[in-house]
Amino acid sequence: MTRHTESTLEFSGRLRRRRDTSLIVLAVACVALVGCGAAGPPAGPPQMAPPEVQVSLPVSGEVTDYVDFPGRVEAVDTVEIRARVTGYLEKVHFKEGALVKQGDLLFEIDSRLYEAELARAEGAVLQIEGRLTRLNGDFERAQSLQAKGAISKEELSRITGDRTEAQGALKVNEAARDLAKLNLSFTQVRAPLSGRISRRSIDPGNLVKADDTSVTSIVSLDPVYAYFDLDERTMLQLKRLIREGKIDWSLDAGLSVLMGLADEQGFPRRGEINFAENRVDSDTGTWRLRGRFDNHDNALPPGLFVRIRLPFGPPHDAILVTEEALGTDQGQKYVYVIGDDGKAEYRRITVGRLHDGLRVVSNGLSAGDRVVVNGLQRVRPGIEVHAEVVPMPQVGKPAGQEIGEAK
Repeated sequence: MTRHTESTLEFSGRLRRRRDTSLIVLAVACVALVGCGAAGPPAGPPQMAPPEVQVSLPVSGEVTDYVDFPGRVEAVDTVEIRARVTGYLEKVHFKEGALVKQGDLLFEIDSRLYEAELARAEGAVLQIEGRLTRLNGDFERAQSLQAKGAISKEELSRITGDRTEAQGALKVNEAARDLAKLNLSFTQVRAPLSGRISRRSIDPGNLVKADDTSVTSIVSLDPVYAYFDLDERTMLQLKRLIREGKIDWSLDAGLSVLMGLADEQGFPRRGEINFAENRVDSDTGTWRLRGRFDNHDNALPPGLFVRIRLPFGPPHDAILVTEEALGTDQGQKYVYVIGDDGKAEYRRITVGRLHDGLRVVSNGLSAGDRVVVNGLQRVRPGIEVHAEVVPMPQVGKPAGQEIGEAK
């Protein structure tokens, strides 16, 4: 009985300690809740500063539209050197790949056979000249005798005929002598034009055949031609501008065209179109033109591929911006314009060609618009921005660097 009472009292003590602990926890929670209520509602997200961007005013200038094409350089004159007489090649006087001048001796063919032919032809001329001299004397005496009636008409006719035959034979032999002299001169082959010579295709000691064996070739270097092909749409547009009088072009007046090499900036070389094909290529649908360019620095070897720029239409005023300011939305170009209230405006535009690193904007901008040129990714329509005005940058140059005039 005593043990049961002690167990009951111990159990009751544990219950009281648990109840007291629960009350303490509840009181602490209430105090915490009261404290939270006294502090007020929680604070919202901190206000962010407006994004910083750089803006520029569009560049206004006079520009001329153009179209770019690939082209290929060709020599104005190309000559394949062939022997004009048959014989064995004796000497080569040129250095392969060197510059030669018109009239320079290139190679020699064995001339002994042709010297002998010339000597024989000259002997034949000398022989017939002696016979003709004798017949001229006979003719003069026959005329004197015929006047005195001392010679018959038949004898006079015979002497006259012999003299005429000798005159004809002299001309034949003189022609043979001139031909032999010409063939002898052909044994020394000289450069027909100035330019750069290629390698030799035959070595001394080999037989060359007249008008058959090619020994080398020469190409002229200054000036040169550049051929390029216009697509059908560009050709029709060009012809329309010519008919309307907006482009003044004829084969006599010429049309200005520009050229640039792979390692050159822009198109520093200027030439004129002096040939247009008389038909459109039915296989490719293109129209071939040819420009003539000076090549004083010998930087345009035949066969070189080049960049051709054809100015298109009359000069006109245009607004230009850097390509860094342009964005693309489903194929449509746009820019962000910062208004007087400092907020960004989404503006769709129509663009044209590049001029001195700037893109022509044909619709959607005015000269006084402040266009975002740096920080475009931080701008959204309608947000307020902190704009710093800088000069309009060119492609490949940092914002703030001065640009040249648009041309």
